[in-house]
This record gives sequence, C-alpha cells and structure tokens, in this order.
Amino acid sequence: MRNTLKFSIIIVATVISITMFVVEFIHQGFSDEVVKEKSDIEKAEEFAEKMKPKIEERLHEEDIHNFIKTITFKKNVSISPMGYVTVDGYINNEPDKYHFSASLIYKSNEIGSMSHSPDLSDRFIDWDEYKDEPKVKEDYLKSFTEKEREQYLKDIGEKE
Repeated sequence: MRNTLKFSIIIVATVISITMFVVEFIHQGFSDEVVKEKSDIEKAEEFAEKMKPKIEERLHEEDIHNFIKTITFKKNVSISPMGYVTVDGYINNEPDKYHFSASLIYKSNEIGSMSHSPDLSDRFIDWDEYKDEPKVKEDYLKSFTEKEREQYLKDIGEKE
C-alpha cells in the first residue's frame, strides 16, 4: 500500500512537472511571436520615416498649381496582407478634406501606389489638357456652389 502511494505521488508530481514545462514552452513561443510582430511594425515605421521625403516629392510633382503648403503624416503605419507598408497623411492641415494614402514597397524602396481624396485629386487636374475643350472645365466648375468654385479657383491659382 505504501509503495503504491509513493508511486502514485511520484507519477502525479511527474505529470504536473511535465504539464508545467509544456505550458511554459507554449507561452514562451507566443511571447516570441509578439516580439517578432512588434519588430516588424518597428521596421515598417522606420521604413515609412525614410520614405516620407519621397512621398512629399511625389505629391509636389502632382501639385502643378502649387496648392500644397504643408504635408502632415499620421503616426499610424500599417502593413497590408500583401506586404505593403501604408502611410496616411493630409495636406494643408485639412485631414478630412485633403487626405492621401501611400503604399510603399519595402523590398524595392519605392512608392507602389498613391491615392487621394476626391477634393485633393481635383486640385491636381491639369486644365491645360482641356484647352481645346473649354466646356469641360466650365461644366466642372458649375458642379460647385459659388463659394466652393471661388475656393477651387483660388486653390489652383486662377483667382486671388
């Protein structure tokens, strides 16, 4: 009876020890994944910081009317499932009206694509392309209210 009790205690202690070891090992594995994920985000943030001058340069190239006064980048950087690093920002302290998003390619240090809010895209229209069709611009301007039309013309440098 005593031997059976001793044997049972040893078996229970061994099972508990093995269980604790397995739980600790699994917990350590999850910790390593969290650290790895955090380092990926940190790498993306560093990469985004390095690419901000290229994003600014691209925006200024598209800004043929010299509308852009200030460019502000949001702090959050995200990594898409496709591996792109996405940086968001806005122009002239108008985050709701003039925002943009840049998808950066980590491996080639390039801007993959860039999207703009409709209001910001409107400020980048090159009306010289439509000089043979003045009605296009005229119809476009008619879609605005008087106040919006004046602001638009001011933004593209056609009115002071």
